[in-house]
Amino acid sequence: MMNRLLDIFTSLRLTVVCLAFSLVLVLVGTLAQVDEGLYQAQERYFKSWYVWGITISNQKLPIVFPGGYLIGAVLLLNLLAAHAQRFHFSWKKAGILMTHAGLILLLLGQLFTDLLSRESQMRMARGETKNYSEDSQASELVLISPAKDNADEDEVVSIPESMLREGAKITHANLPFTLQVKKYWRNSSISSKPREGAIMAGATHGPGQGVNILPKSPVTAMDEVNLPSALIEIDGGKDSLGRWLVSSQSSAKQTFEYGGKKWQIAMRFSRYYLPFSLTLLELRHDIYKGTEIPRNFSSRIQLANPSAKEERETLIYMNNPLRYGGLTFYQHQMTSEEMAQQFGVSPSSTLQVVRNPGWLTPYLACLLVALGLFYQFGAHLIQFLRKRVS
Repeated sequence: MMNRLLDIFTSLRLTVVCLAFSLVLVLVGTLAQVDEGLYQAQERYFKSWYVWGITISNQKLPIVFPGGYLIGAVLLLNLLAAHAQRFHFSWKKAGILMTHAGLILLLLGQLFTDLLSRESQMRMARGETKNYSEDSQASELVLISPAKDNADEDEVVSIPESMLREGAKITHANLPFTLQVKKYWRNSSISSKPREGAIMAGATHGPGQGVNILPKSPVTAMDEVNLPSALIEIDGGKDSLGRWLVSSQSSAKQTFEYGGKKWQIAMRFSRYYLPFSLTLLELRHDIYKGTEIPRNFSSRIQLANPSAKEERETLIYMNNPLRYGGLTFYQHQMTSEEMAQQFGVSPSSTLQVVRNPGWLTPYLACLLVALGLFYQFGAHLIQFLRKRVS
């Protein structure tokens, strides 16, 4: 039995089958991005063990298909098993071993990237300082206990959006009360005036009283974001402190008191705090003369890291990111002076913040594959030329 399993996992046929499945998965997953959007398609097709239901032309077919994690895991197991059974180190096979080591590193690097990488944005107006970035694809409910005069930082309890389901009761060791989710909308719009299809939110406290909620279907396009809302009842045990409407459309903090202590409640995009801060000193949005084609986006920022006693200025522009503290800051979007005046907002710059600990692995993997192929083909070429000379 064990021998048969070993034969299956070391079989070249298994390799071909996995490669065929991966080609189909890439095709289907790419086409599904039209209807499901980039982020959802990545999660369903490539960051999963299996796929239930394939979307083609806005039609979901009831088909079970192996996901990216399953195909990658089987390919990795197949490669390792084949090496353990068939290959033994020798200088003649050094090129093949290097090539396969590069493929293994490539598979592992992709897995680490999926598990550890993170993208977020940092939007700053001119002169503004920030020490956090925000994820527009995820929201969080936060309970904040403002710092007292002798404290430096607020106490913040963050509850991920995934826990906000209608009827859920949420407790936390740092919260002296219970949160009850009365209503939850994955995507919505709030308005003080009645609108067609809108319903009353039902808040009894805070600025959400009398506000209308218009439920919307979740969006999937890359240039759109979901704005979740929830009706939260704060239960102090014996008495209810009322119902509060929170929404990512307005991250304004609403204040209440419990046990002689002030608290704030709000819904906002998920934040990732940094051990340093960035200040936007200057932003430039240059276009080619006589056209609307952008020629240059750039942000001059001041980086301040008190723990490292570091303070310096740097320029971030297209194809010239800032790499610092394990993060990469790319120039992402820009609201120029003209656009700001047109829409009545302040000029601002948005940086894309990428955390990817395994960003070097694809380069190392490709280098190993290239060296392995060069060594293997070079050795065969030298051997062939020697035979012709003799």
